[in-house]
Amino acid sequence: MSEPISPTVGRGVLHLFCKPTTMFDGQAVMAVVKAAATAGVQVVAVSTLGHKCDAAFMAMHEDWRALRALQTGLQRAGLEVVDSYVSLTEVSDYAQGMPQEMLDARLYPTIPPTAQHMPAWCFYPMSKKRAADANWFTLPFDQRKELMHEHGTSGRKFAGRVVQYVTASTGLDDFEWGVTLFGVHPDDLKDVVYTMRFDQASAVYAEFGPFYSGIVVPIEELVAALG
Repeated sequence: MSEPISPTVGRGVLHLFCKPTTMFDGQAVMAVVKAAATAGVQVVAVSTLGHKCDAAFMAMHEDWRALRALQTGLQRAGLEVVDSYVSLTEVSDYAQGMPQEMLDARLYPTIPPTAQHMPAWCFYPMSKKRAADANWFTLPFDQRKELMHEHGTSGRKFAGRVVQYVTASTGLDDFEWGVTLFGVHPDDLKDVVYTMRFDQASAVYAEFGPFYSGIVVPIEELVAALG
């Protein structure tokens, strides 16, 4: 068996966006997801809406090889991966001074969130701008920290309605972060993204990729929906 490929801290995170092919085998898909869970991989299955894909999987594990095994298994079970995102859990530079238990919760989170049932789900990637008139990375650190504090204050207003996971993808994928939201209701997702876009950190300095949305479901329900 090959050596694990793991970050020095935190976990690897893989988002897979899939469509069934003519080779789709629902029983095999369920077996793959359950085998991954047995191996310690946290897997969330999502029945997605819209034309981009029919199913999404968010998976988290320290070992990239375990995530790759999940991807391979789903492909062999007849799911075509039409889009994906690779990232890592992280603690932001702007979180300096936070209690260790809060930092650990970001590095080693649990998915889906357990405090409350949150079946509404969405994912989008984002980066900070490097435009001539709006370059995030030329701002002084203290100014960036102040802007992110404002941004975080807006997000905390949705406590109990939305749980957010921000994972880092600089050097790993096309954007710099992946943002995954779990919400009680679909409009909770809409409201939090709308509200936070008025913060300067987002309104002036953020660039967004495609959005995917759907419903967190047991793997058996997802397989039934895929037919």
